[in-house]
Amino acid sequence: MSTVNRFEELDVWNLSRELNQKIGLLIRNKVFDKNFSLINQLEGSSGSIMDNIAEGFERGSRAEFIQFLSYSKGSCGELRSQLNRALDLQYINVDQFEELSTMVIRVSSMLQGLIRYLQKTSLNGVRKKSI
Repeated sequence: MSTVNRFEELDVWNLSRELNQKIGLLIRNKVFDKNFSLINQLEGSSGSIMDNIAEGFERGSRAEFIQFLSYSKGSCGELRSQLNRALDLQYINVDQFEELSTMVIRVSSMLQGLIRYLQKTSLNGVRKKSI
């Protein structure tokens, strides 16, 4: 695996950003107008995925990065549940649900792969480097 210097270089962060953009476009739909709680939850959980990747990376230690990647995975589960609620309320159709749910599952899988890699590597992160 090549060295990553910025979280923006991570494929999983870029895919989660794309997912966040799609959720943003979705909740601008007038159908969601009255359900402020669901709008806030969809926006919060989708943003939390990418934000926790960034925060964990910037903390500079492998252990903290793994912890924040785990938070991102949790937000993936939240988002999938909220998408199911939006489908049940008929705010989105099956095609929209399938597209977004597939993206969330892919992000979650990528996060799990990165967590596994970090758990096995001897790299400790920039804060833990020997001087």
